Amino acid sequence: MKTALITGATSGIGYATAKLLASTKNYKLILCGRRLNKLVQLQKELSDYQIHILNFDIQNFSECQDALNSLPENFQTIDILINNAGLALGLDLLHEGSLEHWNTMIDTNIKGLLHMSKLVSAKMVNQKSGHIVNICSTAGKDVYPKGNVYCATKFAVDALTKSMRQDLVNFNIRVSQVAPGHVEETEFAITRFEGDKLKANIYSDFKPLKAIDVAETILFIISRPAHVNIQDILITCTQQASATLINRSGR
Repeated sequence: MKTALITGATSGIGYATAKLLASTKNYKLILCGRRLNKLVQLQKELSDYQIHILNFDIQNFSECQDALNSLPENFQTIDILINNAGLALGLDLLHEGSLEHWNTMIDTNIKGLLHMSKLVSAKMVNQKSGHIVNICSTAGKDVYPKGNVYCATKFAVDALTKSMRQDLVNFNIRVSQVAPGHVEETEFAITRFEGDKLKANIYSDFKPLKAIDVAETILFIISRPAHVNIQDILITCTQQASATLINRSGR
């Protein structure tokens, strides 16, 4: 039974992935997040499975270290790292952007991913095996107006995925990526607009992906035979043709 660590496990894609992987009974899960109450609730929901929760902020490298060092013996070998935690804040022209928003996106989407990848890949190098899956975005493939810094962070994820794969290939470590378009059943939009439900209501005139659609894609990637590495999957709903072109004729 493999052990998979999922960051940002308390909502959206991370939550759906945790539930799906648990349901297969093929994985022990290390579920990470900043909100302890949400982690505890998820642990209760998955109480029939082998689950360990870690409450910390991936923006802080020391917290990442301490969290991983606290793992019990039966969870110390990490076979799969799913770098899911990420967020967007604001939708502003560059000269009107918030420095606080920029720093939070950079610290979470880039530095947080790097923190976890550095620590867990070191374990995988020693094991001579492992699989890292980074959650990117269509925003990491195609920029859009007012997306500036968020798009830049996801372009960074795309570049890091490629470079990590080259750095780790000689250690029998697979590195993959999923780049979803619009996904509902997540906190993405409500977080981006800081709780403004009116602004966050962006899916009413088309049918986006659901979190489970992305989770199933992740499961497909990590369940391939050991000699197969799915390097990159770009996935959108049928009504989304690009980062900016969406058929908004209704659901």
